[in-house]
Amino acid sequence: MAVIALSQQIGSRGTELGRLVAERLGYRFLSGEEIVAEAARSYGVSADQLLVFDLRTPHFWQRGKADSHRYLAFVRAVLLRELSSGRVVVAGRILAHQTPPSGCALRIRVTAPFAARVKQIIADDKMDPYAAEKYVRDYDREMRERNQTLTGVDVEDSVLYDLVVNSAAHPLDSIATLLAGGARTLDEIAAPSARDALRDSALAAQVYAALLAHPKVRDAQIAVRCAGGAISIVGPGLVAPWDAMVIEVARRVEGVTAVEVAAEEMPIPLTE
Repeated sequence: MAVIALSQQIGSRGTELGRLVAERLGYRFLSGEEIVAEAARSYGVSADQLLVFDLRTPHFWQRGKADSHRYLAFVRAVLLRELSSGRVVVAGRILAHQTPPSGCALRIRVTAPFAARVKQIIADDKMDPYAAEKYVRDYDREMRERNQTLTGVDVEDSVLYDLVVNSAAHPLDSIATLLAGGARTLDEIAAPSARDALRDSALAAQVYAALLAHPKVRDAQIAVRCAGGAISIVGPGLVAPWDAMVIEVARRVEGVTAVEVAAEEMPIPLTE
């Protein structure tokens, strides 16, 4: 079944839009906060640690890039696991561009003019106009910088999304009806291979997160791929006994049918 992932600008009402779309489709709805909470539970970290993606924790780079990398892997694993189950709408700050391109997924960026977003923040948070303007401006800048530092992508780049929606251009109900219709059409035309590819991406993300959560792997430079449920793991130093340990961790992930590990050779250093 088709799935929808929304990333929203602050004040653009993306979460509200996501709920409306889910209601029209009869789908489950998950907020970014719910996905973070599940990631914290699944991978044995606190929800506060995963607030690296929330502006309530300023100067996130002070945490260390390695930890941020792990936390993102945990959130992405839960996100893709939920999406691969089908019939779900998710909405948050970073969810759409963390969803891989797929013929069965709609990746949507929800935006609105600056003035409209400021007005929404004034209404939601009871801020005075000057404070709200500063908050929205600072939030936009910080979120953009955070994602560029952590993932190497610009969240404002429209190429990352299948659709960019201005939530202030039309009534939210009308936009929700439009998106629900798009999901129904996508569901009719999506090839089985598109759903298989999303499931493989989810399995690869879950294995990768499980490895990063393991105290003896943690920050190792590894790459995980999946095809038809078969996992391939490549990285430096994956020789005995490390290869057996990595295989054991990967096999514990539900849906994995086979695991292959290859030790990546370190490059020969150049000499003068």
